[in-house]
Amino acid sequence: MRQCEENMVPIRLWNINLKVRLIGDGLFNMLFWMYFPFITVYFGSAMGNHVAGLLMTIPPIVSMLGSLLGGAVTDWAGRRPVMLIGALLQTVMFALFAVSSSHWMEFFAFIGLGLGGAIYKPASSAMVADLVPAQDRRQVFATFMTANNIGAVLGPALGAVFFFHYRDELLWTCTVVMLLYFIAIYFMVHETSPPSAKLPKGPHFLTTVFKEQWKGYGIIFRDKVFLTYMLAGIFSLIPIMQLDLYMPVYVIDEVPSQPLFPWTGLSPVLSGAEIYGWLVGFNGLLFVLFIWPVTKWFHNWKERDVFILSSFLSGIGTFAIGLNSNIWFLFVITIVFTFGEIVRTPVTLSFISRYAPEHARGQYMGADSLQNTIGKFLAPVTVFVSSWVPPMGIFSMILIFSLISVALYVQLFRMNTEHPEAADSGPP
Repeated sequence: MRQCEENMVPIRLWNINLKVRLIGDGLFNMLFWMYFPFITVYFGSAMGNHVAGLLMTIPPIVSMLGSLLGGAVTDWAGRRPVMLIGALLQTVMFALFAVSSSHWMEFFAFIGLGLGGAIYKPASSAMVADLVPAQDRRQVFATFMTANNIGAVLGPALGAVFFFHYRDELLWTCTVVMLLYFIAIYFMVHETSPPSAKLPKGPHFLTTVFKEQWKGYGIIFRDKVFLTYMLAGIFSLIPIMQLDLYMPVYVIDEVPSQPLFPWTGLSPVLSGAEIYGWLVGFNGLLFVLFIWPVTKWFHNWKERDVFILSSFLSGIGTFAIGLNSNIWFLFVITIVFTFGEIVRTPVTLSFISRYAPEHARGQYMGADSLQNTIGKFLAPVTVFVSSWVPPMGIFSMILIFSLISVALYVQLFRMNTEHPEAADSGPP
């Protein structure tokens, strides 16, 4: 069965694979956000901030390799086995984290968690693309994003208590949840990969797999349309990622303490750090409340226009943060750049699932994740140069990145219209 059983949208009519994934991903994502925001602080207090800062450069590299490996094996072994491997690896690593008395072993477990998630994600996304008709993918991906962002809103608030005071209990809870999710995948999820994605087995099948997948990635990265899409995505993500990078530096250092409700005499006065916390929480709340309706509003928009709007809103919104330090002005600007992120996410997943040829969908999903990894390497440049460049110089740099992204998306869809059937025939 290759189609989603719902004719959009009721979740109760979804294919069982999608229902299991929605519940499992939502629960795990909430637990993930209960420990992830505090992990750098935890290792920093144990090993020193300089060592922790260097160690935190390793997870993106491991995730990049895991995504490429997961995407490659997905097209050979199928979606379900790779999802099982990713879920089992995360289960084992959570248990190792919980029982370990060594900070280095805990860091190894943390690396393993990232690797398991990176292996799991391309197979998971490819399964959605297998099951859902192209015209419905934006709404389905938006539903998954809504479930994930509910966890991103609730997780940090709960983790601020549980991670520091009940860390072992939290990690064991994560272990049990991932084990139950693994069991659910094993017994309830069926395979969805097309027969064309399978490679024949033989005496040297493993060597053949890696040779074929390496050759496949070579084809992907020689695909000019896909490379343009990747570059445009990297430049568009740099402004979006500033919420966790330069924005806290700017708000905490440059925004003065001020009352939350200045028109009343009883308003609490918030420091720069507290204002930043409110802005992050507001960002998460907007995601939860609006990703689904926004996806519906833009359902009939062309992908090109959505990508351009996203880059423009996130760039202009981030740039405008430096124009005024009033807390309510910052709330309004948060709406602007958050909507830039909201409109982008579902259409990104739908674009690559449509563009990728059926037999290499997992590989393309894995390669697509490199946008996020490379963006994470480049986005911190704003923090690095902030010691020499004034805030408006940094915000101008961020705006330039977004405008480059707009230009690349315009070029992308000019190129793509020359090969409208690229998704059916493979890379041009």
